[in-house]
Amino acid sequence: MATTAKKSSEAKGGGKGLAAEVKPSAALAAIVGSDPIPRSEVTKRVWDYIKKNGLQDQVNKRMINADDKLRVIFNGKDQVSMFEMTALVNKHLSK
Repeated sequence: MATTAKKSSEAKGGGKGLAAEVKPSAALAAIVGSDPIPRSEVTKRVWDYIKKNGLQDQVNKRMINADDKLRVIFNGKDQVSMFEMTALVNKHLSK
Protein backbone atom coordinates (compact mmCIF):
# COMPACT_ATOMS: atom_id res chain seq x y z
CA MET A 1 0.00 0.00 0.00
CA ALA A 2 2.84 2.43 0.75
CA THR A 3 4.05 1.95 -2.83
CA THR A 4 0.68 3.06 -4.20
CA ALA A 5 0.71 6.19 -2.05
CA LYS A 6 4.19 7.04 -3.30
CA LYS A 7 3.13 6.65 -6.93
CA SER A 8 0.12 8.90 -6.47
CA SER A 9 2.21 11.66 -4.87
CA GLU A 10 4.69 11.44 -7.77
CA ALA A 11 1.83 11.72 -10.23
CA LYS A 12 0.84 15.00 -8.60
CA GLY A 13 4.29 16.43 -9.33
CA GLY A 14 5.88 15.86 -5.94
CA GLY A 15 9.28 14.33 -5.55
CA LYS A 16 12.89 15.28 -5.98
CA GLY A 17 15.26 15.98 -8.83
CA LEU A 18 13.58 16.05 -12.22
CA ALA A 19 10.20 15.22 -10.67
CA ALA A 20 10.26 18.22 -8.29
CA GLU A 21 8.01 21.05 -9.37
CA VAL A 22 9.67 24.37 -10.15
CA LYS A 23 8.31 27.79 -11.01
CA PRO A 24 9.58 29.39 -14.23
CA SER A 25 10.61 33.06 -14.34
CA ALA A 26 8.43 35.47 -16.31
CA ALA A 27 10.80 35.24 -19.30
CA LEU A 28 10.75 31.43 -19.31
CA ALA A 29 6.99 31.37 -18.69
CA ALA A 30 6.57 32.90 -22.17
CA ILE A 31 7.84 29.57 -23.52
CA VAL A 32 6.76 26.90 -21.01
CA GLY A 33 3.78 28.50 -19.22
CA SER A 34 3.62 30.05 -15.77
CA ASP A 35 2.33 27.11 -13.71
CA PRO A 36 4.78 25.16 -11.53
CA ILE A 37 5.89 22.03 -13.42
CA PRO A 38 8.56 19.32 -13.02
CA ARG A 39 12.03 20.07 -14.39
CA SER A 40 11.64 17.26 -16.88
CA GLU A 41 8.54 18.94 -18.32
CA VAL A 42 10.38 22.28 -18.55
CA THR A 43 13.06 20.61 -20.67
CA LYS A 44 10.44 18.92 -22.84
CA ARG A 45 8.54 22.17 -23.45
CA VAL A 46 11.70 24.13 -24.27
CA TRP A 47 12.68 21.46 -26.83
CA ASP A 48 9.13 21.46 -28.26
CA TYR A 49 9.43 25.24 -28.69
CA ILE A 50 12.85 24.92 -30.37
CA LYS A 51 11.59 22.27 -32.79
CA LYS A 52 8.33 24.09 -33.54
CA ASN A 53 10.22 27.27 -34.42
CA GLY A 54 13.12 25.59 -36.27
CA LEU A 55 15.75 26.98 -33.91
CA GLN A 56 18.14 24.03 -33.90
CA ASP A 57 21.13 24.90 -36.09
CA GLN A 58 20.94 22.96 -39.36
CA VAL A 59 24.72 22.57 -39.72
CA ASN A 60 25.66 21.86 -36.10
CA LYS A 61 22.67 20.18 -34.43
CA ARG A 62 24.24 20.69 -30.98
CA MET A 63 23.70 24.45 -31.27
CA ILE A 64 20.47 26.32 -30.59
CA ASN A 65 19.76 29.63 -32.37
CA ALA A 66 17.92 32.18 -30.24
CA ASP A 67 14.79 34.02 -31.25
CA ASP A 68 13.60 37.04 -29.24
CA LYS A 69 12.09 34.92 -26.43
CA LEU A 70 15.09 32.61 -26.08
CA ARG A 71 17.63 35.45 -26.32
CA VAL A 72 16.35 36.69 -22.93
CA ILE A 73 16.89 33.21 -21.45
CA PHE A 74 20.32 32.94 -23.13
CA ASN A 75 21.63 36.20 -21.56
CA GLY A 76 21.55 38.04 -24.89
CA LYS A 77 23.48 35.39 -26.84
CA ASP A 78 22.36 34.58 -30.39
CA GLN A 79 23.45 30.94 -30.18
CA VAL A 80 24.30 28.48 -27.39
CA SER A 81 25.11 24.78 -27.21
CA MET A 82 22.38 22.46 -25.96
CA PHE A 83 24.47 21.84 -22.84
CA GLU A 84 24.85 25.55 -22.11
CA MET A 85 21.13 25.98 -22.79
CA THR A 86 20.26 23.59 -19.94
CA ALA A 87 22.35 25.60 -17.47
CA LEU A 88 20.85 28.89 -18.66
CA VAL A 89 17.27 27.57 -18.43
CA ASN A 90 17.94 26.30 -14.88
CA LYS A 91 18.78 29.86 -13.81
CA HIS A 92 15.18 30.80 -14.68
CA LEU A 93 13.66 28.21 -12.32
CA SER A 94 12.84 28.56 -8.64
CA LYS A 95 11.41 26.19 -6.06
